[in-house]
Amino acid sequence: MQCILNAQRSDGSWEIYYNAPAGDMNATVECYAALRAVGMPPEAVPVRKARQWILTHGGLAKIRVFTRYWLALIGEWSWGHTPHIPPEIIAFPTWFPLNIYNFASWARATLLPLSILSARRAVRPLPADRRLEELFPRGRSAVDYSLPRKGRLISWQRFFLMADRFLHAYQDLGFTPGRGAAVKVCLEWIIRHQDADGAWGGIQPPWIYSLMALSAEGYPVSHPVISKGLDALNHHWSYARNGGLHIQASESPVWDTVLALMAMQDCGRGYRQSPSMQQAVDWVLTQQVKAAGDWQIKVKGVQPGGWAFERANRFYPDIDDTAVALIVLARLRSAYEDRARLEEAIQRATEWIMAMQCRRGGWAAFDKDNDKALLTKIPFCDFGEALDPPSVDVTAHVVEAFGRLGLDRSHTVVRRAVDYIRSEQEPEGSWFGRWGVNHIYGTAAVLPALKAVGEDMTAAYVRRAADWIVAHQNADGGWGESCASYMDDAWRGKGESTPSQTGWALMALLAVGSADNRDAIARGVDYLITRQQMGTWDEPQYTGTGFPGYGVGARTDLRAGDLAERLQQGRELSRGFMINYNLYRHYFPLMALGRARRFLVAEGLRTK
Repeated sequence: MQCILNAQRSDGSWEIYYNAPAGDMNATVECYAALRAVGMPPEAVPVRKARQWILTHGGLAKIRVFTRYWLALIGEWSWGHTPHIPPEIIAFPTWFPLNIYNFASWARATLLPLSILSARRAVRPLPADRRLEELFPRGRSAVDYSLPRKGRLISWQRFFLMADRFLHAYQDLGFTPGRGAAVKVCLEWIIRHQDADGAWGGIQPPWIYSLMALSAEGYPVSHPVISKGLDALNHHWSYARNGGLHIQASESPVWDTVLALMAMQDCGRGYRQSPSMQQAVDWVLTQQVKAAGDWQIKVKGVQPGGWAFERANRFYPDIDDTAVALIVLARLRSAYEDRARLEEAIQRATEWIMAMQCRRGGWAAFDKDNDKALLTKIPFCDFGEALDPPSVDVTAHVVEAFGRLGLDRSHTVVRRAVDYIRSEQEPEGSWFGRWGVNHIYGTAAVLPALKAVGEDMTAAYVRRAADWIVAHQNADGGWGESCASYMDDAWRGKGESTPSQTGWALMALLAVGSADNRDAIARGVDYLITRQQMGTWDEPQYTGTGFPGYGVGARTDLRAGDLAERLQQGRELSRGFMINYNLYRHYFPLMALGRARRFLVAEGLRTK
């Protein structure tokens, strides 16, 4: 409870990222429900202020699907007014558009336990004195519970809304042949997909919903699967801070380790003289995923060889972590003693990544060609991006890894990837960043990648990107971009300076290396040096994203008409969560400073 109270804004709301321009309705309703559920009375100041904000900003009629699910689970919203997810979806064949493997890995792992909860209409009602009556000031019957009617009269959105009504009517009959068998298969899938640490999918939503689904089906707390899932909460998934207990949305030990290693390499730390680097590299090699995963449903005949983001998520290795691991390992070829072990890891990872290349030439995070736009029309999918299409930032990291391994644009895989990257460039010169905020991140991923594979860094499109970076440098010498840029184009490349985003921008300019960029580089370096405190930097801002949709104006694998329609409907295209990576403030500035030192020495501006 204390961590929720610590995060409340002065206006009574809660925000979804640091210093957001406004509170968020869904976060505020969910925090309000949590405070009431643990016994805080309606007249308590934090609850009263939150309620006032909710009611003056449209009330419960404005909440998204996932908030409706949470309220339904505690008896404050009818399951009949949530998108119905039939567990029979588990039986759809792979060729069928609504097959679970056409959903992104995070959506898939969340959808199946929710289908059980939805089918059973599971409820753990709040005690009578903790119900949320005060959020229904005109009575519960006066609330518009209907799902938003989006889209044209004849459209897929309307079709799926009609289908949802049919599914609810079918459920209401009380006679659902085969339902028990479908639930059983879903349960088997869930149990089979539990991670080694007890969680599911390496992220919080499927972990929590899976525990709820198992409980709803009668699994006791003492059951090994539930016991293991709950035990994860007491270990690395939670941490104490400022008097409160926080539950992480995910964790990133592999990602943080390979990026920390890259920072040490950029700063000239010798591997053979560094026991910490040796231990870290050995640990990374033990984390290579060599077991079967969901990606094999669509990609056959390739041995596993990727790395996951988290510590225990063997079902969903991701291309981004694998690419960065390859960059690090490729730079160790002359230093790592067990060369055979190193080369075997590199070969497995390289073959796996090449097999995962999407038809347009780019790479997604977890799957191949996971881009069926039809799925975005389902009411369930208003919570965020349910697809995993290729993104420029992931693709750029792969290209940089291949460059480190000696491949260049003459290689077919690399050439297709570079063509994809060029096709995604925005008119003003930047690239959208799907997994980091935002156009600074995307552009900073692309330019070092292009250099690594031998691209002409004086090419017009490269210069346009560098000019965009320079044009968005802040007066203090740093760079920053607000999470608001995912919803509003006016925020592209704009925001208060942060150490991590300044590091990204510097690495972009250093890759181009033009004399025209010297002043911007010098000012950026000065920003980092003067703001370093006790060996590192402070960064309360959120510069990472989790499962974001494509922002306004960003290019996507969805047809232009689909994107235009979604924008016309006023739908937020980025409802993923924003992330403050605690280590970004440490290793990205180090990477930039290490590379800047080499650049300045090469330019004759420094002697060491």
